[in-house]
Amino acid sequence: MIFLGNLLIWAIHIYLWIIVISVAVSWLIAFRVLDTGNPQARNLVSLLKKVTDPVMKPVQKYIPPIGGIDISPIIVIIGLQLLSSLVWHLFMSPPGL
Repeated sequence: MIFLGNLLIWAIHIYLWIIVISVAVSWLIAFRVLDTGNPQARNLVSLLKKVTDPVMKPVQKYIPPIGGIDISPIIVIIGLQLLSSLVWHLFMSPPGL
């Protein structure tokens, strides 16, 4: 059970980093540091969207941008941290606590 818990927590943390990278790439595009006319950059953006959209789109449907700033990544990160904590307590804590 500990192995499964560690595996789930590891996957959640990797997904958190993917979200952070996605946000950083979106900022680089907004500030014109990264050009989406470049095929590699376009492929990176496409890959990040494919990975993050299944979780981000439902959150974006209920939480609109505030002042033009999308706060859905913050909400998703908080939710994933709570999920990670839940997995920790379910799989790692000794029985009876």
